[in-house]
Amino acid sequence: MSAGATGRTQSFLAFDFGLKRTGVATGNSLLRQASPLTTVAAEGDARFERIARLIAEWQPDALVVGIPVHPDGAPHDNTRRAQRFARQLHGRFQLPVHEVDERYSTTEAAAGGARDLDAAAAAVILDQFLRTMT
Repeated sequence: MSAGATGRTQSFLAFDFGLKRTGVATGNSLLRQASPLTTVAAEGDARFERIARLIAEWQPDALVVGIPVHPDGAPHDNTRRAQRFARQLHGRFQLPVHEVDERYSTTEAAAGGARDLDAAAAAVILDQFLRTMT
């Protein structure tokens, strides 16, 4: 198994951005498997304060944000909101942020019987990202 481009194990926090809630998952390049972590309420600065605590606790090397698009790949309002959220994460925490197409992540999480759908969708997003690592 590869540990990523740096030759060492990299850890990640992933986000399934939503207007009301944002799911969070964690994973690393060694195991290449994501785990749902929690869901953060989307209340302005309180969201970023909670994310700051998660980043301090988990100390990820990078962040991953799911970017929603229509089934045909066309952007919509939430596409731009999620991209803005990704830019805000980078600006606030100075960590690399990777954007991942999140089409069907919530559907896949629901099909798996997830209890915390938002965190499980974030894990689906991170699993998808981890599969692309070389």
